[in-house]
Amino acid sequence: MNTKKSHEVQAMSELICSIADYCGLKQIIDVGSGKGYLSSFLSLKYGLNVYGIDSSNTNTHGAKERNRKLKKHWSLYHPHSRADANGWASERPRELKVPKGVECKGDAESVQRSRLGNPDLSATDGLPDFSGSAISVIRKQQKNVLAQPAEEENLYFEDAFSLIDFLPVDAIEPTSSQVQNTEKSGLRKERRNTASKARDSSIYSPLTSFITADSQLHDIIEDLEDCLMVGLHTCGDLAPSTLRIFTSKAEVKAVCSVGCCYHLLSEEFENQHKDRCANENWGFPMCHYLKEERWCCGRNARMSACLALQRVAVGQGLPTESLFYRAVLQNIIKDYYGISKCEQHVGKIYSKCSSFLEYVRMSLKKLGLDESKVSEEIIMDYYENYKPRMNELEAFNMLKVVLAPCIETLILLDRLCYLKEQDGVAWSALVKLFDPVQSPRCYAVIALKKQCDRG
Repeated sequence: MNTKKSHEVQAMSELICSIADYCGLKQIIDVGSGKGYLSSFLSLKYGLNVYGIDSSNTNTHGAKERNRKLKKHWSLYHPHSRADANGWASERPRELKVPKGVECKGDAESVQRSRLGNPDLSATDGLPDFSGSAISVIRKQQKNVLAQPAEEENLYFEDAFSLIDFLPVDAIEPTSSQVQNTEKSGLRKERRNTASKARDSSIYSPLTSFITADSQLHDIIEDLEDCLMVGLHTCGDLAPSTLRIFTSKAEVKAVCSVGCCYHLLSEEFENQHKDRCANENWGFPMCHYLKEERWCCGRNARMSACLALQRVAVGQGLPTESLFYRAVLQNIIKDYYGISKCEQHVGKIYSKCSSFLEYVRMSLKKLGLDESKVSEEIIMDYYENYKPRMNELEAFNMLKVVLAPCIETLILLDRLCYLKEQDGVAWSALVKLFDPVQSPRCYAVIALKKQCDRG
């Protein structure tokens, strides 16, 4: 794994393990599992029974092969796995409590009024941040959790990635610290034995299936049992579909979803002139509040939501020249080929080109357009005519970057409010899980059902 993926997998797997322990779950369903990075880590390090579901058969085959190679070396280099993880957690301070200023408001209406109706509120206010140390987590949570059960309570902390970090006190059974320590010690021993046995068996099963909100899990997983559904950077509509499966399937007791690719979301009110199926599960909006408002972002706004303000803020600037090349190319195609909208994509050609002329030639070839229609002189004339406006393009794209967190927050709060509207959901929250510079799509939507058994 590269540095970014390693950061994401380690952070999310610790949180998933904590949720699974809290709910007494052994089975994990990883939706949009791709090459199986998260699934393999969960099964090998934490001894969980993981089903990784991806729509690509190539990814499924690759995940199987990768996991086969990993298992060969895992027991040699990681003999303790989950026992080490539990030991690390046990060394952290216990029973730390947030000062009384922490508020936990949980109903959908209050979230909608305070957030969707107040543009002055910061996009990150009240979002617990698990990208730093335990101490920084505690300090940052003094602002705290965006949405929790209706009563205002303090929060209980155990370690940096424990589910207990952001559950209200009334969700935790009152026991003396002596009893707690005894129970935790016994639980850790049980985990060590379970993880040791689990590593010796095949507990990660990659499967190929196209997941929608209407997917029947029993048809995909034969031994389906009470489970936790997760998704690391689930693309487009797959993130909202994951939440809908969670709310509609009795077996799915909890969910932890990190979405991405907002530009690929389907929008109910984007093309209002087109005939639409009333029962279709749209990617946006999900909650009743925005549906009643007939809220629409549009593709350009959703594209902006994918930009990374934090990266730009630390000096990782926008690729201005490549954006300029593409904008000028679009004008050439529109003027000489009469095409204003195309379903094909040029892709990442810029890095392979040494000049604008080469960029245009390669792009036209990839799009299947007749290169002879535009001479070298015409291409370079376009370049020279538009070059003085490059600063305008840079300013425009910087404005998009600045607005990106507003649009992303709207999409994420829509998902959170949807969960707040569901009768069967006991608790839900929006958590900042990753370092936004390393991983710009850093927010996780987490929810537990009322019948979630802590085991």
